[in-house]
Amino acid sequence: MIRLLFVHDDTLLRCALTSLLGAEEDIDVIPASWEEWARMEPRRQEAVWLVDATCAGFARLADAAAPHRLYDPEDHGLVVLAPAGRPGLLHRAFEARALGYVSKEAAPQHLLDAIRTVAKGGRYVDEALAYDFLSASRMPLTPRELRVLSLAADGAPVPEIAGELWLAEGTVRNYLAAVIRKTGARNRVDAIRIARGAGWV
Repeated sequence: MIRLLFVHDDTLLRCALTSLLGAEEDIDVIPASWEEWARMEPRRQEAVWLVDATCAGFARLADAAAPHRLYDPEDHGLVVLAPAGRPGLLHRAFEARALGYVSKEAAPQHLLDAIRTVAKGGRYVDEALAYDFLSASRMPLTPRELRVLSLAADGAPVPEIAGELWLAEGTVRNYLAAVIRKTGARNRVDAIRIARGAGWV
């Protein structure tokens, strides 16, 4: 029996997919919202975790991969649902050490195949996401540039970003200039738009 933790903020989708997956004789589903997930005690019995990369809480998974956090990739296999055309989400999933990648437009059987493959320790990449995976490997921003852009996208001014990251304000401006150049944007707002469209932030 595969113990599956399914984390999603949309109640209707969470219930629908829980019913679909729970109908399989070899899958036992434990559904949770991201808020519930954040309050859960660390547990090891779920062999596989299934998450939607478009949910707001997904960004926390990369941090959660640290040993002292709730999610430990040594204990669980991670399967990620992702839309096509947003390679940044796949990049984040890869950073979180996901083993399965399934398109949100895929047939249900693809998701079942991914869960069963990952439960056995294997890897699964939906062919519909193959091009995005290649694009994700060409992400032009460094982790520091991405962090600065993420804070800017949240509305933080340069002094606040500098204080958060322990940088000089001039250094923050240099990072933002590099981001604008690398993304081919006209300005900071355009860079944020481009990065959000690709799923980088």
